[in-house]
Amino acid sequence: MSNGKRDYKRELAWEHKKKPNRVKDRAARNSARREAGLKVGDSRQADHIKPLVKGGTNSKSNIRVVSAKTNLRKEALRKKAESAGSLMSMGTKRK
Repeated sequence: MSNGKRDYKRELAWEHKKKPNRVKDRAARNSARREAGLKVGDSRQADHIKPLVKGGTNSKSNIRVVSAKTNLRKEALRKKAESAGSLMSMGTKRK
């Protein structure tokens, strides 16, 4: 950051080099937003009915438009269930 301004070109170059999955994920999110008909600046989010990490697609039949709060709550519940499942599997291995 120089003169209080972000260097977006530098950040993007860093992402392409160091975090290629982040670039791919952002492209998938943008694709889903376009498919759902959301425009830049719209506070709503595109929610995947079947998450991409579980084999879902960006097809229109798998996307619904929801508030950011609803989408974040759903993601938090999914992550909580995922971590509880991994803890359960750890517990069964110890026995």
